Amino acid sequence: MRNQEVAKILRDIATLLEIKGENRFRVVAHEEAARRIESWPEPIEEVWQRGELTKIPGIGASIAAKISEYLQTGKMQYLEELTREVPPELIELTRVPGVGPKLAKLLYEELGIKSLEELEKAIAEKKLRNLPRLGVKSEEKIKKGLEMLKRQKGRMLLGQVLPVVEEIVALLQEKTGVEQISPAGSVRRMKETIGDIDILVASSQAEKIMDVFVTLPMVREVLAKGATKSSVVLHDGLQVDLRVVEPVSFGAALQYFTGSKAHNIRLREIAIRKGLKVNEYGIFRIDSGQRVGGEREEEIYEVLGMEWIPPELREDQGEIEAALEKRLPVLIELADIKGDLHVHSRWSDGLSSIEEMAEAALKRGYQYLAICDHTQSLAVASGLGPEDLKERDKEIREWNSRRKGLLLLSGVEVNILSDGSLDLADEDLAKLDVVIGGLHSGLNQSREKIMMRLEKAMHNPYVQAISHPTGRLINKREAYSVELDSLLELASRTGTFLEINAQPERLDLRDIDARKAKESFGLKVIISTDAHEPKSLDYMRLGVAQARRAWLTACDVLNTYDLEKLLDYLSRKRKTRAGSIPD
Repeated sequence: MRNQEVAKILRDIATLLEIKGENRFRVVAHEEAARRIESWPEPIEEVWQRGELTKIPGIGASIAAKISEYLQTGKMQYLEELTREVPPELIELTRVPGVGPKLAKLLYEELGIKSLEELEKAIAEKKLRNLPRLGVKSEEKIKKGLEMLKRQKGRMLLGQVLPVVEEIVALLQEKTGVEQISPAGSVRRMKETIGDIDILVASSQAEKIMDVFVTLPMVREVLAKGATKSSVVLHDGLQVDLRVVEPVSFGAALQYFTGSKAHNIRLREIAIRKGLKVNEYGIFRIDSGQRVGGEREEEIYEVLGMEWIPPELREDQGEIEAALEKRLPVLIELADIKGDLHVHSRWSDGLSSIEEMAEAALKRGYQYLAICDHTQSLAVASGLGPEDLKERDKEIREWNSRRKGLLLLSGVEVNILSDGSLDLADEDLAKLDVVIGGLHSGLNQSREKIMMRLEKAMHNPYVQAISHPTGRLINKREAYSVELDSLLELASRTGTFLEINAQPERLDLRDIDARKAKESFGLKVIISTDAHEPKSLDYMRLGVAQARRAWLTACDVLNTYDLEKLLDYLSRKRKTRAGSIPD
């Protein structure tokens, strides 16, 4: 958990250095160190205690010393010196989509703005449009970014929260011996962003459990400690509420505190019509008060005449009707995934070698892994040209010739240019196993221009899939201007797969969009991690959760298929050339 904490501090340093106008190398060094630590597969404290911080790639002696000082004392003198030179509030300004460090510095120097409230006031007074290199459009963009930030205030990404929850659960089990313990609320429903964390425990020894909970090492502040409920704030600002219930009520309490509110209201309406009452203690007959269930969560649904409803579906979006009619889908599970069709290597902007990525995939039991590095026009990501791909593919062939159990597929995430053309020729794309097209620039273009680019790319017979199809970054950037129904119809017509990108800040397609893709257009999707190093392959579970929230089964996801069937599907568009570019 402290990996995230240390990474945040290093990113704050990078932001402050950039605001100061320091050497770009120093900025990038701290950003890279943050990135490495955030994705490092073991707790940073353990690495520090072994004296091995500098063995982490990207961590030099200077940054290692800063980290060591922080882990040892809880303070970092270098950061304190920086915040004496630059108002630390400016870091908060850079959280606003559209406001980078340079603009934050300009806002402060020209208008004295150093808080979100002051920024909002300046926008209302139309002051930003008169600043150098800004204007009405820029002011409106920053206004929208500020509105987005306010909407998401206090909500963290599911991918950031899950490791924290799992660590708390593991510590409580280790220190108290409890067996029945589960996250509840939006974490259990696997929502893409999380407000507060709810954890539920079944035990008759609530006092002991509360004593352990409020003294966990990640707790910064105890908000309340009670007999059956306690609330704490963690070092990263997350609030965690722990409830302890008697074992006989655990199932009912788990159902109640999982939600959603709309789902629970519908359940209670159905219960009342059947002469029953449902609450966190159980399910009871109204006339006699007799308790008829609640120890197991499944009992709540069984007594109401329903199938048990997976938590991811509990949003009052038709799941109750389907459960009553016994027609809930058998949702995809992580174990169904046979491989990952979009990962990067050190050949472009990845942090690890092809072999390291392959070994990690093999450990996960995958049959295949598609190495899809960026292509030549994306210089910021060290994109590859035709000759680079030839050299890279020697490594792929070498692995496939000597290692069994995992087939590496040669692929690219080809850049879709401003005119809709691709930055690799068809003759080069034809040599690859997997071609995923993606928009990485010009994301503020008009809807017509965005759709033209996507349409032209999807008509190319070698483009099998589109990565992160709407381009959103949760809490940071709205989706680009895309007409979803047209995109889905185009995918259906051209035989192009759309991706659920499992990166925590993307989860793109959204759940409601992926559900529409299946139910209205009969589309299959791929779930990919877009991993840039081995640990990020674990993001697959976030993509699977997104697919489950979209009501998808294993058959709806291409990379649940075994290798032979996968290759057949990937080759269909090329064989038919039905998606050929129109004259």
